[in-house]
Amino acid sequence: MAPTGRAALLAALGSLPVGVWEPGWTGLLAVNAPLAVACACDYALAAPVRTLGLARSGDTSVRLGETADITLTVTNPSRRPLRARLRDAWPPSSWTPGTETEASRHRLTIPAGERRRVTTRLRPTRRGDRQADRVTVRSYGPLGLFTRQGTHKVPWTVRVLPPFTSRKHLPSKLARLRELDGRTSVLTRGEGTEFDSLRAYVPGDDTRSIDWRATARQSEVAVRTWRPERDRHLLLVLDTGRTSAGRVGDAPRLDASMDAALLLAALASRAGDRVDLLAYDRRVRALVQGRASGDLLPSLVNAMAQLEPELVETDTRGLTAAALRTAPRRSLIVLLTTLDSTPVEEGLLPVLSRLTQRHTVLLASVADPHVAAMGQGRGDVDAVYEAAAAAQAHTERDRTADQLRRRGVTVVDATPEELAPALADAYLALKSAGRL
Repeated sequence: MAPTGRAALLAALGSLPVGVWEPGWTGLLAVNAPLAVACACDYALAAPVRTLGLARSGDTSVRLGETADITLTVTNPSRRPLRARLRDAWPPSSWTPGTETEASRHRLTIPAGERRRVTTRLRPTRRGDRQADRVTVRSYGPLGLFTRQGTHKVPWTVRVLPPFTSRKHLPSKLARLRELDGRTSVLTRGEGTEFDSLRAYVPGDDTRSIDWRATARQSEVAVRTWRPERDRHLLLVLDTGRTSAGRVGDAPRLDASMDAALLLAALASRAGDRVDLLAYDRRVRALVQGRASGDLLPSLVNAMAQLEPELVETDTRGLTAAALRTAPRRSLIVLLTTLDSTPVEEGLLPVLSRLTQRHTVLLASVADPHVAAMGQGRGDVDAVYEAAAAAQAHTERDRTADQLRRRGVTVVDATPEELAPALADAYLALKSAGRL
């Protein structure tokens, strides 16, 4: 019954001003016996709450930014119909701000002995596991004067996975991969180190690719075509230390690194290479090894879902040792870390030779687009100072990158939107040059 209807009923039963009535059995009995009887009957006719049966079903995982539907089945075993309001409580990050009230509250009417379903739609704003808190049910009598209320624990977990926004770049990168692999009409000449097939010589071919024995057996000059190496090993190393917590735009740097790692993993698995993942700061936070190509991406996104930046300085010696244990044979090691001068010069450079002696090393770092925007400012004194600071920061990153390149490291430094395709291009360039 609506509040206006209840107020009219109270006034009719007791001829009392609504504003002076105060609930409570003692007050009711002293003021108006018919009103007390009505309230007692309303309370008695409200369906019990604690005997309700509740069960969940629905989505168990969702990508960040998408929606997950969780169905709650409510069974009313009593002999009285249930008129109720229900709140399905989840952590605040399960919804975008301002939508929790509408999404988590439901009205229910369930006849005696029947069941009904309500759906709670989640739209998480953070990665990781979101666990249902409790279900609160408030049962109303037919007059709406008194209620019964109780809570139930109905466990359910939804894992929020990385969004993988760079997936849109995968078709174009696969097209380039097919060109390198000789499966399109565009033939690459002299790239890779694995022999693929013979074909007729055309002007512009590298004469070193001519197969003289095959030429002697036929009437035209034959050249060898090559394909990029297959079954190579890639180790993706995510630095989850304090530098990965720095926010670029609306997300930490770690999120952009994970997105780039997912695109590279998808591309490399299509190329026939094996991909492993290591997340490290002062200890191993995640490790994915030995997955088949069909199981690789699900394993990676599940491992990344619960990764959060740790506000500690990364132990680069421990990271190097863990990487060498994970990749005992020659591999491409992709370090997704920072290009800030202090962590690189004091942490990475002293131990870098241990990696470059045995492996090909590629370092990818997330650049802040706000710094580039600051560098364009000239409107006033503050803008000039900001531009000078941006220029200094850019110079330091270039100097750090040059130090790494002189030690044989391939460096990719790009903004969050550009990092994933740039890293994929660097991988394809290494593959076409036969450096894997």
